[in-house]
Amino acid sequence: MLKKKRFVLFIYKCLGFGLQVNVFFTIFVGDFNVARDDCHHRTRKHQSPHAMIAIAAREDFRHRMKKTAMLSAVLCTFTAALAQQPWKMRLTDPDEKINLRLDLYEESIEVPGLEAFGPMNGYMDGSIYGVWYVVGFDIKDDRNATVTIANDLGSEDQKLSLTQTSDSTYQLKFLGYNAVKRAQGKKLVKIPSELKMVIKK
Repeated sequence: MLKKKRFVLFIYKCLGFGLQVNVFFTIFVGDFNVARDDCHHRTRKHQSPHAMIAIAAREDFRHRMKKTAMLSAVLCTFTAALAQQPWKMRLTDPDEKINLRLDLYEESIEVPGLEAFGPMNGYMDGSIYGVWYVVGFDIKDDRNATVTIANDLGSEDQKLSLTQTSDSTYQLKFLGYNAVKRAQGKKLVKIPSELKMVIKK
């Protein structure tokens, strides 16, 4: 490490005659071996010391820039992948006053009244009887998925499909017998078998 610092200091002093690349050496001082080896190779071909210093600086800079570009590409890809999560959202049917919150990528949602069970993939609540939480799902593509929900007592479950019909609208269909109900007076009545859900802001 001491030899490396001395070598960098030597080059820094040699660059004092108008060759303004000392900033690059300050930033990219971590690994100078590639440029230094190239410099030694070219020295054997009788090139001037000042030319060798410039070549070493240029080669090291290119080496660093290549690494930085590769890292940036990986980070951009990762960020884009995180941004494209169409099945992480809040939906609502304002007419029926029914809400659906989903995260089909990880269990990250606390279900009201069921916090003791830890985060889950989502739930349905609102103008329905009880809270129905997500127990299973199948993502077909970015626009279609099926979800299975169960009531907070664990006594019934219900499968439903979600289809995106526009940028902010989804069609929800309860599949088979619709077990989700709402209280009406002293009775429990079924809710519509299809709901028009919009993204809740």
